[in-house]
Formats: sequence, structure tokens, C-alpha cells
Amino acid sequence: MTKVHPQTFTAAASAPPSPASLDSYITSKREAFTLWMKSLVIQGNGCTVYNSDGEIVYRIDNYDKKGSSEVYLMDLQGKVLFTIVRRKLHVFGRWEGYKWSSTGSKGKSQKPWFQVRKNCRIVGSGGSSCKVTVRPNEAQSNSYRIQILDGKSAVKIVDSHGGLVAEVEQKQTSSGVVLGDDVLNLVVEPNVDHSLVMALVAVCGLIHHRM
Repeated sequence: MTKVHPQTFTAAASAPPSPASLDSYITSKREAFTLWMKSLVIQGNGCTVYNSDGEIVYRIDNYDKKGSSEVYLMDLQGKVLFTIVRRKLHVFGRWEGYKWSSTGSKGKSQKPWFQVRKNCRIVGSGGSSCKVTVRPNEAQSNSYRIQILDGKSAVKIVDSHGGLVAEVEQKQTSSGVVLGDDVLNLVVEPNVDHSLVMALVAVCGLIHHRM
């Protein structure tokens, strides 16, 4: 089977991004996406993400077994946005996300842009919780929490004050028909980085071996 490898770009081959491109993953309104928990590559594992216009905006193509220790979040053209790496711990797992630069490069010594640590199960809900630390630079750090509810399809991401950032639910048609458990609806609140949210949702998929 032919593999479609992630693209990499060098500074010489790519012009500096415009201010608009730097903010292309953040909008001032609530955005809805459809997650299809399938890869575009035949016999591959992964996830394909469509925007409200039906256009593919993100994809993960995992050629390894489900629950791989390293996956790439890409845009439609194959440009890598995040590398997500699992670090094995004795009790609970930890996932690290490395953000690629606008020129398509990620230094080997680069520190993780975010970390996700799995905590214990939520008492009475049958779900679990993950702590997220986002550290874009040494002077800035933000905390979030991922609430993975029982059933593996329902996910909430909240900020340090408990405010809703994004939510994933099983998708329904306009007439109320619930689609298969591999078709999900993702709603992202205004002024939130969609690519970061998608990377965190990808971690949830890896936790439950869905891709």
C-alpha cells in the first residue's frame, strides 16, 4: 500500500506567513466540525475532519496499529500542525504535543507545546478526566481539563475556570437520527485555536484506541 507522508516545508521554499494566516485557526464565532473516525487512506487508521461547508480541514493518517505512540495532525495538504507523542508512565499515561512552525519544521530539542496527563475515573460517571497544560513559551501557561464521559464519544474541554471551550458528541441529522459512533460533532467556542482543540480530541481518540 502506498503511504501518503506528511509534507515538510523549509524556510527557503515558503514565504513568511501573513498575519491572517497566523490566525487562520482562530475565529470570533462558534464553529462546528464533523469528525469521521476513519482515515482517508485505505486500510489506515486515523480521523478526517470536515468544516460546516463540508470541506476537509484536518486529518490524521495512522499507518501503525490503533493507539500508536506517535501520530501527526495535518491539514488537507499534508502540512503537519502537531506531532502527538505518548510517554509511558507507571500508572497513568502522558501525551505531549509538539507544534510545528509556520515553515513546517519541528526541532528535535523543542519542548512540548502541550501536555495531557490522564487522571483517575470521574466518580459516579464512568468516565475519566485529563489535565491539560498548554505552554506556548516560558512566560505563558494555560490549564484545561478534558472530561471524557462514559461511552467514549462524549468529550468536554473546559478552561481553568470551568468555562466550556469545546464539546464532542455523537452526530445527529437535522431530523434527529443518531449516526454511527464513528461520526461525531465537534463544537468549538469563539476565539479558541481549532487546531489545538483538534489535537486534544486526537489524544482522546488515542486513549480509547479509536485511531
